Amino acid sequence: MRERGEILGLKRKDLLTLQELGAEEILHILDTAASFKEVVQRPIKKVPALRGKTVVNLFFEPSTRTRTSFELAAKRLSADVVNFTAGSSSLVKGESLLDTVRNIEAMNVHTIIMRHSCSGAVHLVARHCRVGVVNAGDGTHAHPTQGLLDLFTIREVKKSFAGLTVTLVGDITHSRVARSNIHGLLALGAKVRVVGPATLIPKSIAQLGVEIHYRLEEAIAGADVINILRIQLERQDGQYFPSAREYAHLYGVNARRLKLAKPDVLIMHPGPMNRGIEISPRVADGPNSVILNQVTNGVAVRMAVLYLLSGGESDENPD
Repeated sequence: MRERGEILGLKRKDLLTLQELGAEEILHILDTAASFKEVVQRPIKKVPALRGKTVVNLFFEPSTRTRTSFELAAKRLSADVVNFTAGSSSLVKGESLLDTVRNIEAMNVHTIIMRHSCSGAVHLVARHCRVGVVNAGDGTHAHPTQGLLDLFTIREVKKSFAGLTVTLVGDITHSRVARSNIHGLLALGAKVRVVGPATLIPKSIAQLGVEIHYRLEEAIAGADVINILRIQLERQDGQYFPSAREYAHLYGVNARRLKLAKPDVLIMHPGPMNRGIEISPRVADGPNSVILNQVTNGVAVRMAVLYLLSGGESDENPD
């Protein structure tokens, strides 16, 4: 009997991090996403790939882009979708996380998409579930589908990762997006720089093979891609910089600083943006920005992930 996902090279039931994927698997997901992007541009944006299966959005943190994107992805694959709201569940009555998940699993669902504020919570659930689990962001640890959609967006424009210099700007310490981007970019052959206040860059990040900078101008000089990260105030347990005004002065990406990068540099941001702090409106809305492209691509990438983890078996191929 074929192992779940084996037909398409995903020999796992879950997607928890990009660190666990090799370059070949990442590229396979991106190639599949390209097929689905064509699907979502059709007048009728559905294929029957997950018809008869149920996908549960299990979100314990607020989300706009990720939750909506996963819901659209599942519906465009013809799955039934259930959106779980933690605040109105039995968790508020004292039920444990695992008991909640086991009860959801007992309803014969196919895939659980989970976001949680605690790093490792999604891994715990995956170990105790028979059904597939997709990490939609766990604490400061990982956000694999955001990493994949960022990679997809870069490849759409730059075609290849070889020789690219990608700069991640901002709160590296608390950013699960940064970690997923780093693992994916390095696996595909890009050079990665990180920059931010010393208080927001963990010393251990150098062990992953990235360049560490503390001056924004140095880090974006000659960059092919600049991915600007939000300050994760909700995850910080202290004062990591004097003020938002000072942060904007030292690390805000504006039109003047952008001139130091390559003329065709891509400007990215996982959202939500704090305009005027980490990014100026002129840069966010400028000709180098692919921020809304990232959002569009997120649906196709998440369709690819759900499809491939299901084994890719359906009545209709994504092509």
